[in-house]
Amino acid sequence: MTIPIYPDIVMQQNLSPDHFGSEIDDLCQQIRDATKGWGANKQKVIDALATQDSTKRYMISLRYPELFKTPLDELMKKEFSGDFGLALKFLSLPMHQAEAAMIRKATKGIGANVNIVWSIMVGRTNAEIELLKKTYYKKYDKDLGKLLASELHGDMERLIFNCLQAAEEEYDPKYHNIDKAKEDADIIHKKGQGKFFGTDEKTIFKVLCAAPPQHIENISKEYADKYGYTLMKAMEKELGGEVRSACLHMLGMKLKPFETMAKLIKEACAGFGTDELLLACTIIRCQAILGQVQSAHIELYGKTIHDRVRKEVGGKFKTLLLQVLNASWPEEGA
Repeated sequence: MTIPIYPDIVMQQNLSPDHFGSEIDDLCQQIRDATKGWGANKQKVIDALATQDSTKRYMISLRYPELFKTPLDELMKKEFSGDFGLALKFLSLPMHQAEAAMIRKATKGIGANVNIVWSIMVGRTNAEIELLKKTYYKKYDKDLGKLLASELHGDMERLIFNCLQAAEEEYDPKYHNIDKAKEDADIIHKKGQGKFFGTDEKTIFKVLCAAPPQHIENISKEYADKYGYTLMKAMEKELGGEVRSACLHMLGMKLKPFETMAKLIKEACAGFGTDELLLACTIIRCQAILGQVQSAHIELYGKTIHDRVRKEVGGKFKTLLLQVLNASWPEEGA
């Protein structure tokens, strides 16, 4: 199956925040002390929150309102602003709630930030998609599918609709055999490169979203053997614009998830001007797998994600992201 990116604690039930222990209470108190009175202390909040792994941040987010009667994300929104404040807000939420907030941010105003939407929605486990849908409705009283249908159009809407179904099949070698891989490869070719006029993206997306990673590997091999292209190359040729990026990301999350997340971080910094929102969201979202993503980034680009962050952003926003990275991959002297 596609790998999960939520920490294990997110899927646990019946957690008791008052049993998280004194360390979590102490961190909550540090945040409280740093935000009392006139002018919050940014560095002390960074030290208490951004230095923790995603599991401990989850605990802090649940325990803080029990101790001080204020949701931690509301406190961050009140005390801090800009890219720094937005990143702190996301860090102060459990990961599934943070992703809901990211989608909310990406779809407010005129025109959706499509890169944020597809980077969250594609290439996810069935369980995480189902939890994200429930979380969005509970948090904002709006159906996530209806929201995205109103914000997206054309092929992107078709791709995201299929992802929302949370219908990736469990791998069964008796069903997902070579004959099935050949059949699906033929369907994808017939509806894409082999189609006389246009591309039937709807059918292609349905096949790709349903296929588990092992089956995608087999489809790609059969496609290459028969038609001369890997599945990734075929989609690169058939699709264009943002939906091409989204579909390739989905395939990447099934085939090489750590390299794919590393590439997303690079893409957030590519071109003229860094996409600070995409950069922060990606680093925060993948913290539970950040060690593997960091290794992939070094292998691909010969530099750490720390190096990229130092070059692309500044101020306390840079300090914050570096601390999040250090929680999973400590630099020497950090």
